[in-house]
Amino acid sequence: MLVDSHCHLDFPDFAEERDAIVQRALDLGVVRLVTICTRVRKFDGIIGIAERYESVYASVGTHPNNAHEELDVTADDLIKLAEHPKVVAIGEAGLDYHYDYAPPEAQQQGFRTHIAAARVTGLPLVIHARSADEDMISILREESGKGAFPFILHCFSSGAELARIGVELGGYISFSGILTFKNSPEIREIAKNVPRDRLLVETDAPYLAPMPHRGKRNEPSFVTHTAAVLADTIGVSVEEIGTLTTDNVFRLFTKMPRPAHA
Repeated sequence: MLVDSHCHLDFPDFAEERDAIVQRALDLGVVRLVTICTRVRKFDGIIGIAERYESVYASVGTHPNNAHEELDVTADDLIKLAEHPKVVAIGEAGLDYHYDYAPPEAQQQGFRTHIAAARVTGLPLVIHARSADEDMISILREESGKGAFPFILHCFSSGAELARIGVELGGYISFSGILTFKNSPEIREIAKNVPRDRLLVETDAPYLAPMPHRGKRNEPSFVTHTAAVLADTIGVSVEEIGTLTTDNVFRLFTKMPRPAHA
């Protein structure tokens, strides 16, 4: 049993076969999918997908690459939208300095807005961090000093220090298909050092398909491959990694119910 803690079912890559994609995940024991919001203005479509499938839940938020487009979205707006029973997380928000899509100041402002919403709601903040370790550490430390909030460093591809600080501040670390790539030994080394009660797996589908599907469109059922590599990396069985990461998901995503048989 597994949970894909981060995918994007609203993306056009899935439009023509979304039913089959959700079913393929269920057939492989992926019992919950969290489809992640990247623009609050597209929230209605995302929540519509979550409402359609029993196994699918959603977040609400603005991706850092879109931060400058939605600076008018307030923490109160996010808090209100998060009242929907199928919304189980805030985000994704954070910092992405790899691309020059949004000014760093806009990203930082949006990130702090989402932190405020996570702090009030108690829902986990899905954090996107890329090429911004120093500022990410600074903001996480500063904001945690104002009051704790639950969070995930999703699709982890940053440095060991950010992982260490994230865990120290109470966060979880989620690994995607990047973990399976031959050129990612440093990510596997980081995974070895993350406490087992803070580990999650995800696809970030349709991106970053794990081996042996690298280069193809990713989908939630492929999280099984990432879980298998994580199991091997930390020295446990596939069954154990399923139990471990699933228990971690439901401890963090407190609003998302476990299936009756889980």
